[in-house]
Amino acid sequence: MAETTYFPRHLILGAAMISGVLLALAVHMLGARYGLDLGGLWRSDTHEFIPAGAAIAWWLIATVGFSGGYFTASLMQSAVSGQIPQRMRQFLIAVGVLLLAGAGQAASAPSPIPTVSGVLAGLAALCLGAVMAFCGAHFALRRG
Repeated sequence: MAETTYFPRHLILGAAMISGVLLALAVHMLGARYGLDLGGLWRSDTHEFIPAGAAIAWWLIATVGFSGGYFTASLMQSAVSGQIPQRMRQFLIAVGVLLLAGAGQAASAPSPIPTVSGVLAGLAALCLGAVMAFCGAHFALRRG
């Protein structure tokens, strides 16, 4: 029997955080293209307390960051022992590439959000994605 090897915990945590942050930023860019932007939190021209689009974007970015970190950490733990079939691995890589390509295409177009609000929204999405990706990866590592 071959001895089971494991990735170092810090390597899994770092890779899962990077993956979760990239997915959260991709969802932020795609959501901003469709009107779900965090920039609505800093606008004074709306008469609502918190615009619904900003609240949905906040929860969507947090969910994607957490689940991206969690699933990446879980997959990296099981990938070393060969528990992931080759076709599933190829499918996950293709989905990740397509999501990031879509976010790149959305980011290359002119932004509908004013500049200062867009920068603040991007930084908020980055921080939220990083915190939630860390939490997801940490929970996956504690579970395993």
